[in-house]
Amino acid sequence: MHILHVVGARPNFMKVAPVYRALTDCDGVRQTLLHTGQHYDFNMSDVFFQQLGLPAPDINLQVGSGSHAQQTAQIISRFEPVVTDRKPDLVLVYGDVNSPVAAALVCVKLQVPVGHVEAGLRSFDRAMPEEINRLVTDRISNLLFTPSSDGNDNLAREGVAAEKVHFVGNVMIDTLVRMLPRTAERVPANTPSRYALVTLHRPSNVDDIAWLEQMLRELSEISAELPVLFPVHPRTRQRLHGASLNGARRSLQLMDPLPYLDFLALQTRATVVITDSGGIQEETTYLGIPCLTVRETTERPITAEMGTNTLVGRGIPRIRMEVQKILHGESKQGKVPPLWDGHAAERIATVLAGARAAAWEAGRVSNASSGCSDRL
Repeated sequence: MHILHVVGARPNFMKVAPVYRALTDCDGVRQTLLHTGQHYDFNMSDVFFQQLGLPAPDINLQVGSGSHAQQTAQIISRFEPVVTDRKPDLVLVYGDVNSPVAAALVCVKLQVPVGHVEAGLRSFDRAMPEEINRLVTDRISNLLFTPSSDGNDNLAREGVAAEKVHFVGNVMIDTLVRMLPRTAERVPANTPSRYALVTLHRPSNVDDIAWLEQMLRELSEISAELPVLFPVHPRTRQRLHGASLNGARRSLQLMDPLPYLDFLALQTRATVVITDSGGIQEETTYLGIPCLTVRETTERPITAEMGTNTLVGRGIPRIRMEVQKILHGESKQGKVPPLWDGHAAERIATVLAGARAAAWEAGRVSNASSGCSDRL
């Protein structure tokens, strides 16, 4: 069975790594790793493959930046010949960026089965491009691997056949669990004992220059009581050229983007994380770190319902209030959601072993033998 993995952005790399590793242990499975090139900055891409122990991609489409339409179109036009030439039995796509929806559209036209890892998540905000990507990818995928029970509920409500849906847990947590022991050596010597860790990258936030300026002023004020470490995403860095940093305190530290291990090392020791990232909401929930999500909605509501995440919206004064609560020992207490245990990828491999056996019975693959079907 030939499985082709499609990745393109930083969160995808953390999701594919455990799945690729789990399938390596399966007899009769051949894997191809394709990087669309959606993220091409070294610290946002290549170094992730090195730290996560992934092989260099077999194929890089080198799409680069562009509008959503341009990027999606480029991936479609460059990916189609790959599928036609390589003839995979299954294409696995990850997450909700432009790469998975573009790859899934190509596959459904060519009648190649698609599996969506991290299926079923919904923010119910169609102004988010990622929400459209999630909806379309799930609608045309053959196998849907959900990270949390709300994903199953969403897909059932949308009429997706139950036999397509598999609740396997969160593959992001697989990577976190595996890499956590290596973080101790990655903490810089001059790191403060208490600090806020900040990430901002969503266009709805950082493209609003007036809001971004106000946010930077607020972070500067927070840094008077709690040092603020802010690794700056390339998109955000571009926008900062149009924002004023006058009066910013030295304890507001703007940093280059960090490789996964380095960022995880800071995250595990943070007093609070302020973010608009989806994956960081999940990681902080597992780590028990207070997280303030600067968004009105989240496609990961379980992190707020069960975990340590608090949706603070885009109203900046709320952030200061929540930080003050945390500094006064009033952190939100949470627990780890079901199946966020480091074994999600193994469950995916087991499902794929069953799918492979069924495909063999139908005459679509030549050999049904698989050594990973009994792993759990």
